[in-house]
Amino acid sequence: MPGRMKNHTTNNLTTRGIRAFVTLCLISMFQMVTAQSFYTHAISESIESLTVYPINNPLKAPVVELNGEGVVIKFDNLLYGNSNYSYKIVHCNANWTPSDLASGEYVTGFESSNVDYGRESITTLTPYTHYELTIPNSDVELKLSGNYAVLIAEDYDFDHPVAIACFSVVEPLLQIVGNVTANTPLSISDRYQMLDFDIDNRNVTVNNPQREFNVVIMQNRRTDNMVINPMPTFSSISKLSYKNNRALVFEGGNEYRTVDFSSEYTYGSGIQSITAEKDAMHVQMEPALPRNMYATPTSGGDANGRMKINRQRSNDPDTEADYMWVHFFLQSNYIPNGSVHLLGDLTGNRLDALSYAKYVTLDNNISGYACSMLLKQGGYSYQFAFLPKGKTQATLLPTEGSYWATENEYIILVYHRPFGSRYDKLIGYQVIYSK
Repeated sequence: MPGRMKNHTTNNLTTRGIRAFVTLCLISMFQMVTAQSFYTHAISESIESLTVYPINNPLKAPVVELNGEGVVIKFDNLLYGNSNYSYKIVHCNANWTPSDLASGEYVTGFESSNVDYGRESITTLTPYTHYELTIPNSDVELKLSGNYAVLIAEDYDFDHPVAIACFSVVEPLLQIVGNVTANTPLSISDRYQMLDFDIDNRNVTVNNPQREFNVVIMQNRRTDNMVINPMPTFSSISKLSYKNNRALVFEGGNEYRTVDFSSEYTYGSGIQSITAEKDAMHVQMEPALPRNMYATPTSGGDANGRMKINRQRSNDPDTEADYMWVHFFLQSNYIPNGSVHLLGDLTGNRLDALSYAKYVTLDNNISGYACSMLLKQGGYSYQFAFLPKGKTQATLLPTEGSYWATENEYIILVYHRPFGSRYDKLIGYQVIYSK
């Protein structure tokens, strides 16, 4: 029987302590936010399960069409009881810094308003209050395409928000066509994938596409290996081509690992036990193993880091799903000169203190990387990634392996700022899958 981590309670308190420290640092730095980029995350340590997605599409990226479907923003307050939350909509540049536009230029109605009354959790061991917000709504409509950040605060104190949720609005004026190949400039390899694509901008008036366009490419919504403005291999006034481009070579990685604890009574492979303890429910994962020794990627789902809140036999998972401490463990030799992190929506795909996995020894003398996270019931997909010391981009080679045949999702965003314009329009959006 696999062992549990030593100093189990201390580990939980340490995780909470790290989160509190990170929260204090974020709050103290918020006065400088105008010089920084917004991203979706909870700032207050009492806010959990912050998600933003197109209405009725919880597994899709938060990108919607102008004058089309809206987005829903959801979060829980673990302090329980209702708080007076308000929101403010901020239009952003392509790099997610605030644009120079006045609110009246990008919204019709009110840029800020109240978040509707929260709903308290029902029959959960961990009490919380659930909040939801949709944009657009009866108070506000969006007038422009581009990036948007929604600041959520108590009593309109937007200098000290408790959370930030980001989404994008596209006015589709471009045609983007592409595919993923294993033939890369790094040689024909079984480890890498290359994204080839063309941008057809014949319906857009543009004088200098390379200067006026801002092209962003993400693999599985990761930002650590995001590519910004690669040089096209061919360009004309009506077409940009990105083929056989070294900047668009990515590790193939491996299929994401998954865990489903939507039921506290019956659970699938990978979970050793689910127990109710004094502080909360606990999900003890079986020790996972590195997957870098196989000839092909591991079979499995193609969730690509997604998560979905769910509780079996529940009519309303938003208020009936419980919170559980999930204890992840990668049985492995120590990997020097870097750190191991959990990648996926469960960590916001960030390589920081909250996603950090500490090297520990279990009480049965098995060693490896451990990370405990408080998560709401549902299904989650994730990977163990290695961040080399001094780097900002992680690699999956020593932990998950990398295979050209892995199914991955590539998102392409094309922003346009014509000469004399004061903001970045989002005029192109395409999702391309490998395989």
